Amino acid sequence: MKIASLQFTPKYLERLENLRCVESMIGDIDADLLVLPELFQSGYFFQSPDDLQSVAEPIPGGTTTGRLQAWAADTGTVIVAGLAEQAGDEAFNSAVLVRPNGEVETYRKVHLFYEETTIFTPGDLGFPVFDVETRSGRSYRLGMMVCFDWYFPEAARSLALNGADVIAHPSNLVLPHCPDSMPVRARENHVYTVTANRCGTEEKGDESLTFIGLSEICGPDGTILSRAGRDETTLETVEIDPHDARDRALNRYNDTLADRRPETYVH
Repeated sequence: MKIASLQFTPKYLERLENLRCVESMIGDIDADLLVLPELFQSGYFFQSPDDLQSVAEPIPGGTTTGRLQAWAADTGTVIVAGLAEQAGDEAFNSAVLVRPNGEVETYRKVHLFYEETTIFTPGDLGFPVFDVETRSGRSYRLGMMVCFDWYFPEAARSLALNGADVIAHPSNLVLPHCPDSMPVRARENHVYTVTANRCGTEEKGDESLTFIGLSEICGPDGTILSRAGRDETTLETVEIDPHDARDRALNRYNDTLADRRPETYVH
């Protein structure tokens, strides 16, 4: 199967313009799985709760999810994308998994970063893993986490224990460490990871956040299969066999997950 990550610079609060930009980049995409950045339709550094409310949407039923469903149906591609979700009186920093048949799954970011903690509600759906198919009908298991979740090994480990072959990782990274850490997350859990980051700078008053780009796809042995530049607008595609993630034997005596001894770990 072919997996892809898209990196670009979203425009703050310009939801329709951001959707048009992505649509222009994926019109002729040849991929079974496409991962878009965190909050790709809105930008990230919200000036106020009102700004967040102006772009937060229900899932499903919102403009962005509807557009993702149309893209998935047109291309046959499973799409994972990050967006601001409105659920009643709460806003979540969420990722959606959209299948070509229109079905939608949701993950809500568990580990909120920086000022996200003041405007978003922490995720309450855990770390589910979903059965999906390639365009040829081959099944595999896909999990999601969002940006700062990478900092907590328990996130990727939970997805691996729940059976993920591939972890989709929409991101708006500003810390420099993630591109070197994701190969470790892939290796220690023996899974594929697809980190779709953004680039550019956003400002709020006297403060600015610069996003580091470097979107990357990693193999189960920790190999970096693809890495974008820091300021590059690009669609990176890699061909993989997702079932390669299922053989977690290190040698004839050791297995990455089976050798765990959770009864000895601190809770």
